[in-house]
Amino acid sequence: MKFDLFIPALLLSILLGKFFPEPAVYEGIINLEKIGDIGISLVFLFYGIKLKLSRLKEDLANWKLHAVIQFSTFVLFPLILLPFTLWLRDSDSWLLWLGGFFMAALPSTVTSSVILVSMAKGNVPSAIFNASFSSLAGIFLTPIWMGIIIHSGQDANSSEYGIIILKLVLQVFLPVVLGLFLNRYLGKWAEKRLTFIHIFDRIVILLIVYLSFAKSFYSNQFQLVEITDLLFTSLFCLVLLFVVYQIITLICNILKFNKKEKITAQFLGSQKSLIHGTVMSKVIFSNILGVGVILLPLMIYHVFQLVIFGVIAKRKK
Repeated sequence: MKFDLFIPALLLSILLGKFFPEPAVYEGIINLEKIGDIGISLVFLFYGIKLKLSRLKEDLANWKLHAVIQFSTFVLFPLILLPFTLWLRDSDSWLLWLGGFFMAALPSTVTSSVILVSMAKGNVPSAIFNASFSSLAGIFLTPIWMGIIIHSGQDANSSEYGIIILKLVLQVFLPVVLGLFLNRYLGKWAEKRLTFIHIFDRIVILLIVYLSFAKSFYSNQFQLVEITDLLFTSLFCLVLLFVVYQIITLICNILKFNKKEKITAQFLGSQKSLIHGTVMSKVIFSNILGVGVILLPLMIYHVFQLVIFGVIAKRKK
């Protein structure tokens, strides 16, 4: 894969949040927070418009492969992080561990995972099916996992959890459904403008990253984060990626998957979606200071998965 300019753009967004946080906390009639909310809904509207249900139906029969990928995405990842997160919930690095668990509970990527599976000569139809299914399932499964963590050791606030789900339904799920309905009318239009949609998605991600980090810097949340915390988080993300990758490989060998199925399971089951993470963080952690800190593990993992899976995909050609 070519060098991804999106990574330095993410770093630039963080720097802007550090040195120019004021626009992020401005609460006038027109502000970046409202623009970000609109952008989120448009991202998922475009996603629904691009999604073809007929293409998904073609690969329903390969249920073992789908089960392995979804198990890894929504069960294996969270279970690995769960003991650490509960054990360290009262530590100074709690926000980083909360962010690590949030990353673990997210769905798989969509665009990059399909591209990487294609590069590695994997099962592209299965990659498309699982990436799409994971994105939709994550709207409901990720908040469930986060509700368990955030409310553990406290009296669970069911009304607050209901509000989170409602916001995700209104801001994410309904735009996807509307997009699916509009696919028959605007599907070809979207196919001709995939580059524009891809750029728009990334602009929205960069805006949300800026908002999250700017607010965290403005409220001095990063004073609690040491360089050693960042180094340990980076090492932990790297180890986590390889552990999950090897567990998936072992499961694939036990189930005697062919080469294409194995590649698809390894790539889809080991990746996490930055766009879902940035979007959901605005809703799930709306009442928590330090969302920028919470997003750090996801951003670190995102860089690792792009670089490492890019290298692996080239070697599997």
